[in-house]
Amino acid sequence: MKPLDPRLLRYSAAARGYLAVTVALGLAATALILLQAGLLAYVLAAAATGTGVRLLAGPLATLAIVLLARAAAGYGGEVTALRAAAAVKSQLRRLLTDHVLKLGPSWLCQSPAGHRSGEVTTLATRGLDGLDPYFARYLPQLVLACVVPFAVLIRVGLADWVSAAVIAVTLPLIPLFAILVGRHTKAVTQRQWRLLARLGGHFLDVVEGLPTLKLFGRGKPQAEVIGRVTGEYRKATMSSLRVAFLSGFVLELAAALATALVAVEVGLRLLAGSMSYQAALLVLLLTPEAYLPLRAVGAQFHASAEGAAAAGDVFAILDTPLPGRAARPAPRPVDLRTDTIRLSGVSLAYPGRGRDALSGVNMTIRPGDQITLTGPSGAGKSSLLALLLRFAEPTSGRIEAGGVDLARVPAEEWRRQIAWVPQHPHLFAASVAGNIALGDPAASREAIAAAARAAGADGFIEALPRGYDTQVGERGLRLSSGQRQQIALARAFLRDAPLLLLDEPAAHLDADTAVRLAAALAALTAGRTVIRVSHGRRQAAGRVFALDQGRLTQPSLAVVS
Repeated sequence: MKPLDPRLLRYSAAARGYLAVTVALGLAATALILLQAGLLAYVLAAAATGTGVRLLAGPLATLAIVLLARAAAGYGGEVTALRAAAAVKSQLRRLLTDHVLKLGPSWLCQSPAGHRSGEVTTLATRGLDGLDPYFARYLPQLVLACVVPFAVLIRVGLADWVSAAVIAVTLPLIPLFAILVGRHTKAVTQRQWRLLARLGGHFLDVVEGLPTLKLFGRGKPQAEVIGRVTGEYRKATMSSLRVAFLSGFVLELAAALATALVAVEVGLRLLAGSMSYQAALLVLLLTPEAYLPLRAVGAQFHASAEGAAAAGDVFAILDTPLPGRAARPAPRPVDLRTDTIRLSGVSLAYPGRGRDALSGVNMTIRPGDQITLTGPSGAGKSSLLALLLRFAEPTSGRIEAGGVDLARVPAEEWRRQIAWVPQHPHLFAASVAGNIALGDPAASREAIAAAARAAGADGFIEALPRGYDTQVGERGLRLSSGQRQQIALARAFLRDAPLLLLDEPAAHLDADTAVRLAAALAALTAGRTVIRVSHGRRQAAGRVFALDQGRLTQPSLAVVS
């Protein structure tokens, strides 16, 4: 880990003003340290020679003001640094959320780092919270460590060059020892953070799969897994603390020995009469101040290491290129109401899999086409939909819309023309109306109700305790599978997109619900380009393409449902 990660400043423009104030306060604190030592040395030397208190009233009052000003500068520096930390965390969270949304869901399984949703959640919350000590304590101390030792060295040199030479020789030992110990810190801290992210991801999986675990009696083994990961995290944390304590001990010992060396040589020359009492006091008061910031920055380095490691993972995600970001923009807007989609030799491979999910797919989708994709599980049907949804990019081959390379079309512009009804639609912990309005956030309540009627969902919605304002709960678990599918259809109706993708929408539904769903789908698909995924030909419509092990066979006949 670098002493100062420049990416934190590059990605955190909102905090630069606060950091500038922190640096200014650090410089002010440096001047106050020198002034405080000079005043205190003068007061003590004058008192030792019998100067009265009345004559020292002015210097004592000035010393009190300096002490208060130094305390205020320290307090202001920490408060300003905390504000900088809050600004940085807020900006990084917004950037991370926006970038992950643009990367899409397929990135979670395709990324080389193998990010899981729980790990990203831990990163955006607990991980970035670790930046508080980085900005509030480490950065202010880093500023002082860069300024105070040199200022003290110059001031001591003006008073006594011999002591300045001793300090100049011993001062580099502190950062040298800090670097030697810190080389071990990076690996320990990275392991600690990885274990915490793994623990967060696994715990989220367990919570989401709690009904299944209870049904099959696997709750206790999963609790044991969490306990084992927690134990590993505890060991990593204790190892990190041992490194921090070792670093603190080494730095304190080096600083104490260096200060003692200066004190001994100053004392001997003071006894010999070759050095004035005031100069000796000034040297003895300033010597610890030269080593203190370096010791403090070493201690705060360890305290802030976890936050810096988490920030490094955030930067790695932010540096991940977005899909569909071509150097040249599309020559014209793509309109799926009139443009034909062509897949030419398209292949798709996922990292870590033995074979391609899709291999050499050639397909033409004309406006108004009704297409059914069939094939066994794992044949590549969902992967083909992922390509059309821009959740994944082709490994090879080309996808065009109206003769325009799809890679040159912004993903947001493309997705605005698509409605998607997945096999397992996700409902958010919001109202029924709020979940339907995902299809068109600007839609009125009348338009939402009309979409629900078109999907055949108005009957059960109006029977709910608060109608369209009823909260559906996390993942919509307060509703049945059929009701969740009907709300997903209502979203698609509300979106009114020219291209409709259906991924087994009637799977796992009872016969009556499937009949109602089929009637709603018939109304929804009229006049649109539709691509429907089905495991068999029973629900096939229009042209039928069969997928097998990622390879597509051209349709040989038209099937009318």
